[in-house]
Amino acid sequence: MTTSHFKRILLKLGGEVLLGDREYGIDPKAALSVANEIKSLHETKIQVIVSIGAGNIFRGMSGAANGIDRSTADYMGMLATVMNALALQDAVEKLGVPSRVLSGLDMRAVAEPFIRRRAIHHLEKGRVIILAGGSGLPYFTTDTSAVLRALELHCDIIMKATKVDGVYNKDPNKYEDAIKYKNLGYMDALKERIEVMDTSAFALCMDNKLPIMVYDFFKKGNTKRAILGEAIGTIVK
Repeated sequence: MTTSHFKRILLKLGGEVLLGDREYGIDPKAALSVANEIKSLHETKIQVIVSIGAGNIFRGMSGAANGIDRSTADYMGMLATVMNALALQDAVEKLGVPSRVLSGLDMRAVAEPFIRRRAIHHLEKGRVIILAGGSGLPYFTTDTSAVLRALELHCDIIMKATKVDGVYNKDPNKYEDAIKYKNLGYMDALKERIEVMDTSAFALCMDNKLPIMVYDFFKKGNTKRAILGEAIGTIVK
């Protein structure tokens, strides 16, 4: 069995990975496809933490822009991440991978509260952790809460799943001469105004020297190949 050179990673997924062919909500087939990618990581004996957003159901920022109080909108978004986490847990465990949903919001009927030592215990027991409920506080994006958890749990890297195969100097869908970066420094990304993550999340990574890998999650097997050392995507460090 091939082993990753990482011990512990955080996989940052947008809620859109659960859409499948739908315009809204959760497609069980899409959830199973994501679960297969997670299973492939688990088989390498790497410790896997998954942070999932809620873009397929509700975005706090969009809700606030449409007149909902920002704090209320953010809590609604956090609740939506719990729905996604439960759907993903169901798919992962159907494949025989043990998992736990840990929530920043207190929802003990469906998820364990996030407690750092308990999370580490689950990881050491070989369980996949699925994070939901953000940080439990409004005004923090899922990017920021994911970075906070990655730092708390001493992750080696954040794997940011996207639809593109890395970071470019300009939009590759619009410009044929767009240049892809293999490696990118934090300061270079700031100077070039390249949005890898939201500003708060990116600043946390930079201040704590936590690398970010941006890669195409939708190409089957890409995540496993990336953590096994293949030159996939862009590493920001």
